[in-house]
Amino acid sequence: MSASAHSVIEPSAASKRVAGAIVILYAVITMIPLAWIIATSFKTPPDSIAYPPKVVFTPSIEGYCNLFTTRTRQTPDYIASLPPATNFCDETTRKRNMVIAGQSNFLPRFVNSLVIAFGSTFCAVFLGTLTAYGFSRFKVPLADDLLFFILSTRMMPPIAVAIPIYLMYRELGLSDTALGMILLYTAVNVSLAVWLLKGFIDEIPREYEEAAMIDGYSRLQAFWKVVLPQATTGIAATAIFCMIFAWNEYAFVSLLTSGTAQTAPPFIPTIIGEGGQDWPAVAAGTTIFLVPILVFTILLRKQLLRGITFGAVRK
Repeated sequence: MSASAHSVIEPSAASKRVAGAIVILYAVITMIPLAWIIATSFKTPPDSIAYPPKVVFTPSIEGYCNLFTTRTRQTPDYIASLPPATNFCDETTRKRNMVIAGQSNFLPRFVNSLVIAFGSTFCAVFLGTLTAYGFSRFKVPLADDLLFFILSTRMMPPIAVAIPIYLMYRELGLSDTALGMILLYTAVNVSLAVWLLKGFIDEIPREYEEAAMIDGYSRLQAFWKVVLPQATTGIAATAIFCMIFAWNEYAFVSLLTSGTAQTAPPFIPTIIGEGGQDWPAVAAGTTIFLVPILVFTILLRKQLLRGITFGAVRK
């Protein structure tokens, strides 16, 4: 065999370099918008709308101050009569002839996002795991038709069912409630959870459960102590996909909530500052909004990667 010969399975050194360069280029391109949003959150309002755009600027947390507070314009005489400013936000606000009138609604909206997203994700994954186990382990009449029907609920655009859901929620008193949004997102995500988790559970040998039941375990105990630990990878991957949908969803929450249960996505674009849109505050809200889903994905990244490739290679 010549020295230049190489395995058809193992990529050559040149192929690895080209693939690595493509991956790095793709990562850089996809990170530019995120980096720009984070940078904008540390700009002042004039810097955020400067043309040409400022890449080098003096960092400021004014955007974060404006995000968490509401401000009112006052006369210079009134501002001069006030006691000295006690913090950076108060000082910056007074320089623009305004005073802080109170807290903004961002924090309650952010908490709503956490409650609704995590609550609906838990419910969808819980119901999806039980349903997927039933389809995987028992003979269900018309199983293929039922699975297709379950999946078909995700084929229609949300706006197609928005009006009927709005009328139904109004009659049931679920409009503008966290419970209503959790139930809705659970109904939307459970179809995805069933399809994903059925594939994972199908890969777990039935013999493990049969051996456990021979040892005296009930069906429920075998599911809890044998199947569930081995399906953890699939459950984590499914939870990430369900969480991303519930965290970023905009259409339903814009229509069905207005105040009490409103989440951060429809609230952030409404942040208005002096002279129009307060882009540093909008960027600050977007940056903070990205943190929970980013942390959630990073914590489960190993399970996600294993879950995506689960069953791809058979021994």
